[in-house]
Amino acid sequence: MDEIVPPQQKIKTLAELGGLVAAAHAAGKRVALANGCFDLLHVGHIRYLEAAKDLADILIVAINDDTSVRLLKGKARPLQNQLDRAEVLASLACVDFVIIFDTPTVAPVLEALHPDFHAKGTDYTEETVPERQTVASYGGRTVIAGDRKSHSSRNLIAQITSRGRPR
Repeated sequence: MDEIVPPQQKIKTLAELGGLVAAAHAAGKRVALANGCFDLLHVGHIRYLEAAKDLADILIVAINDDTSVRLLKGKARPLQNQLDRAEVLASLACVDFVIIFDTPTVAPVLEALHPDFHAKGTDYTEETVPERQTVASYGGRTVIAGDRKSHSSRNLIAQITSRGRPR
């Protein structure tokens, strides 16, 4: 049985992950990186992350920091701060490590770590992933993972708020 690692110990800096990924590659292990906001975790996220983990021995999840989530999703988001989102993701069995990034795209993390796979959800195609050229530049692969896009935090938030209104 695998050792259970407390979620907080899975949250790493870029420098820490650099050493871990180098050691994994030296040991012949494959690394996948998935990224997103993960503001309100739902089944679509779980399926995406499990599919990403199926690609490799190690799954790193990179999450947008609070500032970039506000820029991407609007001033009412995120609903949960970046440390809480990181801890929730780190508690998932399929997630080996989590990193919080503060750049407009995850390209600098990809450039630093060189994961074998960059997994994106099915709301993308391989051609529409913004970082696909970054991944190709070091010989990695961009892969679309998860089930058909039929879940979203935005829709879930709307559903929750509409049920909370008095009739």
